[in-house]
Amino acid sequence: MAAPAPSKTAVRSIPERIGKYVIIKEVGKGSTGTVYLSHDPYYGRDVAIKVYGIEASGEDEKSRVTRKMFLSEAHMVGMLHHPNILPIYDAGEEDGHCYIVTEHVHGARTLAAYCRPDNLLRVDDVVELMFKAAKALHYAHTRGVIHRDIKPSNIMLTQTNDVRIIDFGIALVADSEISRIEGIAGSPSYMSPEQVQSLELTNRSDLYSLGAVMYELLTGTRPFRAGNLAKLLHQIVYATPAPIHTLRPEVPEALEIVVATAMQKDPERRQKSGLDLAGELTRVHQQLRQQHSRMDQQEQFSMLRRLKFFHDFSHAEIVEVMRASHWQDYASGDEIVKEGEMDDRFYIIVNGHCSVERNGAPVGMLGTGECFGETSYVQGAKRNATIRAADGVTVLKVSSTLLEQVSAACQLRFNRVFLRALIGRLQGADFRAS
Repeated sequence: MAAPAPSKTAVRSIPERIGKYVIIKEVGKGSTGTVYLSHDPYYGRDVAIKVYGIEASGEDEKSRVTRKMFLSEAHMVGMLHHPNILPIYDAGEEDGHCYIVTEHVHGARTLAAYCRPDNLLRVDDVVELMFKAAKALHYAHTRGVIHRDIKPSNIMLTQTNDVRIIDFGIALVADSEISRIEGIAGSPSYMSPEQVQSLELTNRSDLYSLGAVMYELLTGTRPFRAGNLAKLLHQIVYATPAPIHTLRPEVPEALEIVVATAMQKDPERRQKSGLDLAGELTRVHQQLRQQHSRMDQQEQFSMLRRLKFFHDFSHAEIVEVMRASHWQDYASGDEIVKEGEMDDRFYIIVNGHCSVERNGAPVGMLGTGECFGETSYVQGAKRNATIRAADGVTVLKVSSTLLEQVSAACQLRFNRVFLRALIGRLQGADFRAS
């Protein structure tokens, strides 16, 4: 009897082209398919092409689920535009290949690399990364998208320490039947109690999963571990994870409370939204900064009181602004704000001088008491200039998220003074752009 011919899978090599994209090399392989690197000459950018591993017959259950995941991601082409969500550019089917095209982030790795006890991130770095992830989830939720599979390997960390949430293959999209996958869908260790029980999901299910990710990033261990799936799911629904401080004593109590709130069994007892979670993380971040600051609050207050920007503020209003912000020092030449990037903070120069650059060329200077960051007033707007420390500089970074939570009188005062300063600069004969 002649030997059977090798299967297609066994001899399959890297395709030369998928759709209009010429394949450069294979860059990854997962349970649902293979990822290739390509270049889109029309837009002048490198892209990643995820080719789903769907069997030709497509009759088995795995193929049906995989195809559903492909359709779900394809449905989201161009739907989500956020700096911390990996954009999906294109999708298609050709010669039996189902594929989606996304941004390719060179040198990126996922947060799974930092979930080991011997390779943990600093606590303040975890807080900053989770803040960005929470804001990105809030953006997706407001557009009717629930991710359903938030886990360390689905949060990408770039070479510039920015994050991208990836893989919306099992996301629930409002008013879309395409995204309905029957049964338990997701990664069990990070599922919310309502998800493992196949109950109706809201945005708070993703917040639980992000809380589980925070727990693992802070401790190097998952909140629940068991010898089999049934025991794991039982723990998620009924058990309480070990307190974080027993595994990593330096984690502040305030952060432990934030994580515990996100992981409440009852969705109604969690944070209401990703924005609320981001706000709580911002407060924790400020506390961490203050612990390492050499200036006490009274000295900070005295410095702000002397700035022209705060002349019209009451004592209480200055304190409110301080609570919604943190101080940061920069050495000469350090980049404070980068042209083309998104940022939701306002900046006030407490001490020192900054140069303003556009397209790499200097266009002006800013000094003590002056402010910048007006693009924070426009959601999704990009910075139109680079601000660089010209000498040793101290700036007050005011979070727009926390500023929304101060008193109405303080908000009005801040906005009025900030805009007055910007208009004065625009009208001045020595116009200096920010």
